[in-house]
Amino acid sequence: MTKEKNAGGTGKRKPANGSGNSNGDIRRGAGGEIHQIVGGDHPALTTNQGIPISDNQNSLKANPRGPVLLEDFILREKITHFDHERIPERIVHARGTAAHGFFELSKSLAQYTTAKILTEVGEKTPLFARFSTVAGGAGSVDTPRDVRGFAVKFYTKEGNWDLVGNNIPVFFIQDAIKFPDLIHAVKMEPDRGFPQNATAHDTFWDFISLTPESMHMVMWIMSDRTIPRSLRMIEGFGIHSFRLLNEAGKSTFVKFHWRPKLGLQSTIWDEAVKIAGADQDFHRRDMFEAIEKGDFPEWELAVQLFTQEQADKFPFDHLDSTKIIPEELVPLQVIGRMVLDRWPDNFFAETEQVAYCPANIVPGIDFSNDPLLQGRLFSYLDTQLLRLGSPNFNQIPINAPKCPFANHQRDGRMQMMQPKGRVAYEPNSLSEDSPRETPANGFHSQGAQESGEKGRIRAESFADHYSQARQFYRSQTKYEQTHIASALVFELSKVDHLHIRQAMVAHLRHIDEDLAKRVADGLALDKLPGAPTTAAPVQDFDPSPALQIIGKMKDTLEGRAIGILIADGSDGAVIKELQKAATGAGAKVKIVSPKVGGAKLADGTMLKADGQLAGTPSIMFDAVAVILSAEGADLLTGEAAAIDFVRDAFGHLKAIAIDSGGRALLDKANIERDKGVLDIDNIKGFITAAKTRQWDRESSVRILA
Repeated sequence: MTKEKNAGGTGKRKPANGSGNSNGDIRRGAGGEIHQIVGGDHPALTTNQGIPISDNQNSLKANPRGPVLLEDFILREKITHFDHERIPERIVHARGTAAHGFFELSKSLAQYTTAKILTEVGEKTPLFARFSTVAGGAGSVDTPRDVRGFAVKFYTKEGNWDLVGNNIPVFFIQDAIKFPDLIHAVKMEPDRGFPQNATAHDTFWDFISLTPESMHMVMWIMSDRTIPRSLRMIEGFGIHSFRLLNEAGKSTFVKFHWRPKLGLQSTIWDEAVKIAGADQDFHRRDMFEAIEKGDFPEWELAVQLFTQEQADKFPFDHLDSTKIIPEELVPLQVIGRMVLDRWPDNFFAETEQVAYCPANIVPGIDFSNDPLLQGRLFSYLDTQLLRLGSPNFNQIPINAPKCPFANHQRDGRMQMMQPKGRVAYEPNSLSEDSPRETPANGFHSQGAQESGEKGRIRAESFADHYSQARQFYRSQTKYEQTHIASALVFELSKVDHLHIRQAMVAHLRHIDEDLAKRVADGLALDKLPGAPTTAAPVQDFDPSPALQIIGKMKDTLEGRAIGILIADGSDGAVIKELQKAATGAGAKVKIVSPKVGGAKLADGTMLKADGQLAGTPSIMFDAVAVILSAEGADLLTGEAAAIDFVRDAFGHLKAIAIDSGGRALLDKANIERDKGVLDIDNIKGFITAAKTRQWDRESSVRILA
């Protein structure tokens, strides 16, 4: 007789003092997860049928590292209810930007898989890629501190393959049963309807403080990865381990990585906030303009391949979605490229109606037992049934395969096809042309044997919640570490409850003691709270430079923008020379003037402006030049928008080129020159400085944690 096993616990935590909020009896499971036990004023947690729930942290699995079982009615009820909570907007990833393109394979993986898209070198496969923010609604802004969705639908010869991921390789939770709780916590608080599109509030950090498995993801979301300069400058990750199956049925694990041709680049926080006010469509517009201009966004597709034997030697569990496999441990192999070369013809018909699902895979690819992935396989399809109103959503052109497809599924709302004949089943003997099975080339799952005692329990190999968080933080440059600390101070300063702020700082002590002290000081805590008990020893992994942004920035101006502020009387020859140098280096150049029509130059010619000063602040550019006559400088020193133009550029650590008139404007703004402020006759030096931020300036322009 099979006996269901539940996660036990050995530790207890006392209620937080002085908060008016008791956490009750708290126990830890074998995987380090926290279980809050009923007691006191807390009612029993139940299903919608009133059935008490013994474990709300773990799905029912065949064994601790085995597949999730369909009989888990608690998981199914919880996920189903969550998936149907909002119509018709996506519950998460509602604000999206998408484009058509192609994937071209450059290296065959034939020894690992039969999937044609990964074996036919030189073949171009059409695709549709969608990028999105997670927390905000469809009408929110492009530039919040948020994870970015990175989903690609490949229209392969063998059916649609959806590679659904994010710009961060890990996730907050280890088990899909916690996904509704996570999103409920991060979304606007239900009693007040705000904040939207933000994690800086009590419910999110309360959940995180009680979910130590999230600490690795916290380091990523507090890093500059979540305030990208452009969607063309983000990485993408499939997050989960998948399997590749070759002709012999041999399985090899794989993780998928997208790497941008333009390299990584981010904004800084104050800049991201101001961009949201100046242009809420900043990322969408950037993508649109690049494609319209022919500067097609491009990413390399790389894979990490490893065997079960290799995985058994990892100091972590690769089935845990809160963990990465460092590139130093399993190097990336570039196998192809994605190019986005066509904007959608209709935003609603394509970008809004596209339906991704990680369950859409092709022969030669298979799933792993990652419990977060297993839950997603159900959730995405269930969501689309509600959001798009019918099981026939696959007939919407953007979702339809481009290869032949046939089955016996019939009728239903929005059925657009008209199947003929009397047969809608198989096997049958009444039709000479009905679809049949394809044993040789059809989809096959890896022949794994599963055994063990089923139960709601997490594998003990999932219990280490801090080691990779520590590795991530200690892998950053000193500037990026400062940004993480400052982001934590900002976010936690928005949290009203002291015990939540204290609990988060306590977790940070397991990641880095100096980080905890910096955040505690920024929050004016009188002492460091004690670190919580860990479910597994915290390990010291070697730093991984691959986890940086600043250290990985490419020495290029491609994909970047330079703004030139002019006014009547500006020197046209200097402007022309700067434009030539900047565009030659790959940058986009825009002229900004007090009037939208442009300005009359010193030689009497009229130079058209690309933007009017008040509506085109320096936050829209990666570097700026200020070329003004004495008359123009005198005019603009009395204009607040001009003062803000140079003050923000300096405060956002951008390179600035100036002539004598520009120098007068900087003097008016009380800006002291540094090595990032160059005379306009040093155009070569300006182009070099424009490729990066002036990081050494940062400590002089703002108070950092």
